[in-house]
Amino acid sequence: MANFRNRSTCVRVHYFLCKTLIHVICGETQSVRGAPPLTECKIPKTRRGPLNPEFVRTTLTVDMEVDPPKKQEDPQIKDKDLFKAAETGDSSTFKSFSQDQLSKFLKLRNEDGRSLLHVAASSAHPEVVKILSAAADESVLNSSDEEGWAPIHSAASIGNSEIMEILLSKGANVNLKNDGGRTALHYAASKGRLKIAELLISHGAKINSKDKVGCTPLHRAASTGNSALCEFLIEEGADVDAEDRAGQTPLMNAVICQNKEVALLLIRHGADVDVEDKEGYTVFGRASDDFRPKLVDAARAMLEG
Repeated sequence: MANFRNRSTCVRVHYFLCKTLIHVICGETQSVRGAPPLTECKIPKTRRGPLNPEFVRTTLTVDMEVDPPKKQEDPQIKDKDLFKAAETGDSSTFKSFSQDQLSKFLKLRNEDGRSLLHVAASSAHPEVVKILSAAADESVLNSSDEEGWAPIHSAASIGNSEIMEILLSKGANVNLKNDGGRTALHYAASKGRLKIAELLISHGAKINSKDKVGCTPLHRAASTGNSALCEFLIEEGADVDAEDRAGQTPLMNAVICQNKEVALLLIRHGADVDVEDKEGYTVFGRASDDFRPKLVDAARAMLEG
């Protein structure tokens, strides 16, 4: 049995055998171009007759050891280039890779402990987030950086509702806490992101979840002065008298930050004005000298009206 180890030899032999077979079947005995005459190849004479089995066995039974095709390697790209693409929103870079390749890349972490998905989310690039999240499992979606921030925290903080919707649809943990005990709703509230808060609540965010200092999302929202967000949280069940570790309520936060509209909103919804914090101060005791009379007059007018 012939044993051809050279690839170019295999190609020539294959060509010779195929051409020879064609000539034999057609009853032609002239030599094949580039090969010796058929008579010199010891091929049985088969002019328009049935093929000789011996011819088939001796001519076509060839053991050609051909090297297997090389496995296609991933395009060479440096980790830093991938993170740069995620940061700048270069979606074309990620579109050139398969799902398996993207899954492998999502295991990478930068110096802050962030994944490519996290970098894209915090940099506000929804198209890149969509591509990467399609290849991400829940462990990647909910992976945290060195401060415990996950992509969902960053999306809430920057207020990108498109990115938030993508993350939530892929299974991001809506109640995941970072190292400070804050959820995405805490960050939406502290930045005054009403639309983000609505998205999070609709996906099951715990409205009275407390962070490590005991603050609820309403505490955070009251400090921003965003009355529309505060009213939404109250309507969804936020506790207007929730106390943090210092014993302060959302109303106290509003007063300290001189957010009169929010303070009046909380009072209208039954917030306790006589409660004392752990230092013995009441709501009006926490008000500054110039803000206190304004708050008292506004509260009196609201209650009397």
